[in-house]
Amino acid sequence: MTEPTPHPVDALLLMAPGCSHCPVVMEGLTRLIKEGRLARLEIVNIQQAPETASELGVRSVPWCRIGPFELEGEQGFGELSRWAGHAAAGTGLTEYYAHLLEHRRSHRVEEMIRQQPETLSDLILLLSSLDTPLVVRIGVGAVLEELAERGELRPAVDELAALTRSDEPQIRADAAHYLSLTGDRAAIDPLRRLLDDPDAEVREIAAESLAVLETGAGHERETTRQGT
Repeated sequence: MTEPTPHPVDALLLMAPGCSHCPVVMEGLTRLIKEGRLARLEIVNIQQAPETASELGVRSVPWCRIGPFELEGEQGFGELSRWAGHAAAGTGLTEYYAHLLEHRRSHRVEEMIRQQPETLSDLILLLSSLDTPLVVRIGVGAVLEELAERGELRPAVDELAALTRSDEPQIRADAAHYLSLTGDRAAIDPLRRLLDDPDAEVREIAAESLAVLETGAGHERETTRQGT
C-alpha cells in the first residue's frame, strides 16, 4: 500500500521576554525547521504584538500551533516532534482530543467538532477502550452532553451503537447512556438488544435510556398528529 504523502506543516509560536519556558519550545521548533519537519515557523513576541494573542484568545505563553494542533505551556522536543508528525500525516486527532480533555480544555474540543462535525467519531473512539484515562472519559461525556443539548449528537448514533457490542460491560453501559442523549429513534433497536445483556447494570441503563427515547419519540408523533 502506498504511504500517504506528508503535508507541509507550518508552526506559530507566541512567546514573551522573561518567559522561562519559551526558549525550550522555540529551540524545539527551530530544530524541526532545521530537520525539514516544518515548512515555516512564525515567532511572535506578544509584548510587541499583543493583538495577536488577543485575536487567538491566548492568555499565557509559551503557546504554539503546529498544523491544527494548539499546545500550551512548555513542550519538549519529543512532544513537538510527535505533533509535527501527526500534522504532516493528517493523523492524531483522537490523541489530540484526549490531550485537550486531560488538560481540562473541553471547550476547545466542542469548538473543533462544531467546525468539523465529521471529527465527532474521533472523540467517540476514546470511549472504546478502558485504557482511556478516567479524566478523559469524563471529559468526553461532558462534551457529548453539551452537543446533545444543542441537538448535535444525532450523527453519532452508529458509532455509539457499535460500542454496545463491546466485550466490556462499562463500555456497553456508557454507550447505552449516550445513545439516550442522541434523541434519535435509530438508537432504540441497539438499546432493546441490551435489555438481555448479561450485565445487570447495562440492562438497567439500557432500560432507562430506552424509556427516555421512547417517550421522546411518542411526544414527537403526538406533536406531528396535532400539527396535521
